[in-house]
Amino acid sequence: MYEAIKAPKISFYDYIVIGGGTSGIPIATTLSKKYSVLLLERGASPYGNPNITDIANFGSYFSDNSPNTPSQQFVSVDGVVNVRARVLGGGTSINGGFYSRGEGRFIKEAKLVDERLIKKSYRWVEKVMVFKPVLTKWNLALKVALVDAGVTPENGFTYDHVIGTKVGGTIFDQNGTRHTAADLLRYANPKGLCLLLHATAQKILFKTKGRSRPMAYGVVYEDALGRKHRAYLKGGKMDEIILSAGALGSLQLLMLSGVGPKDQLHMHNIKTLLHHPLIGQGMVDNPINGIFIPSPMPVAKSLVNIVGITQSGNYIEGVEGLNMIGAKPSDYQGYSYKMGGFIFGKINYPKSKGELKLKNRNPAENPYDNVWTTFHYHGGCQMEKVVDGEYKILGVDAVRVIDGSTLTNSPGTNPQASLLMLGRYMGITILNKRLANDKSKF
Repeated sequence: MYEAIKAPKISFYDYIVIGGGTSGIPIATTLSKKYSVLLLERGASPYGNPNITDIANFGSYFSDNSPNTPSQQFVSVDGVVNVRARVLGGGTSINGGFYSRGEGRFIKEAKLVDERLIKKSYRWVEKVMVFKPVLTKWNLALKVALVDAGVTPENGFTYDHVIGTKVGGTIFDQNGTRHTAADLLRYANPKGLCLLLHATAQKILFKTKGRSRPMAYGVVYEDALGRKHRAYLKGGKMDEIILSAGALGSLQLLMLSGVGPKDQLHMHNIKTLLHHPLIGQGMVDNPINGIFIPSPMPVAKSLVNIVGITQSGNYIEGVEGLNMIGAKPSDYQGYSYKMGGFIFGKINYPKSKGELKLKNRNPAENPYDNVWTTFHYHGGCQMEKVVDGEYKILGVDAVRVIDGSTLTNSPGTNPQASLLMLGRYMGITILNKRLANDKSKF
């Protein structure tokens, strides 16, 4: 990996992947096996930052508003505090670490048809960055309490999404060290992959002359010193730009590039290449509520390891010894957060939806949004509305979106496992299709 300030002013690749996060890293790593890939990440590396890697420091970055924090805070128009990742590894570098595969509904809605490849893709991820948690007394008590309360059966340890109470996986190892999607780069072909840090994509370049629909051919990105660089596709028939910048970043970049609702584009003096009214629509997040359970003695510090998956589809989880984001002193009932833990519920399949709108033309700024939060926001580039079954944007050529913005529901109790798998699955699918096409030429 290199700082973008060291990148040439102009470069050429078979694939350009924007967003070095949960889906972008598996995609870029996979494609690099046979083709040249540029991976642009707007943040820094997670390695060497104990606030990211050490479980004891979880959440310390959420209230940090400095320009180099790995967690960029934003507030919805409803006044709800939320965050988006700004670091290599994306959400896997700042989240609570719980790992649980998505349910069958997600597989169907995501148009993933190869069950064998789904399983292989999950295992590809799990081999490198997923572990069986070490359960604390709090975890064990929560597990027993959930079963006693009727969240049955007790399923033991499993990565699968099953009704009842279970122990899930975690991306923190036995030493409390976080393993992010960046660890998957060990699979990459170093001769095929160029990874740039502090590289903020400004816009996608499209060809329109003599064409019935816009075709992407390059990207303009900015380095940490504010200098502009251009990366172009080599011109191969199957060359592509893949957006994996998340449910905020991917939509934002499309609009800044002239693809989106024309009223939004006109408002910011952006030339409309394609009026795409559904980009930014259907933004969804999962409501959450919680209660603080005081303890008569200090507790350990642990994140989500136990989950109760109810028949209604709601999820019950717990953490201990942590200062929850947005929690007020009154939430701790006069106790220190180190003297207890939270039990909270995530509501699945919420009925309410919001939208994302541009705030200005600066890609480093957050766009507006109006969704409630449990930090699992998704939508805005939804399947069969903005992208087709191969994640290609409807109405334009040579661009795919593969990240949480394409989801209609948040898979599983935590979406990271599903998005990691999706990145690998689509990387293999794109790779195999191109290899077959290349062989057919000879």
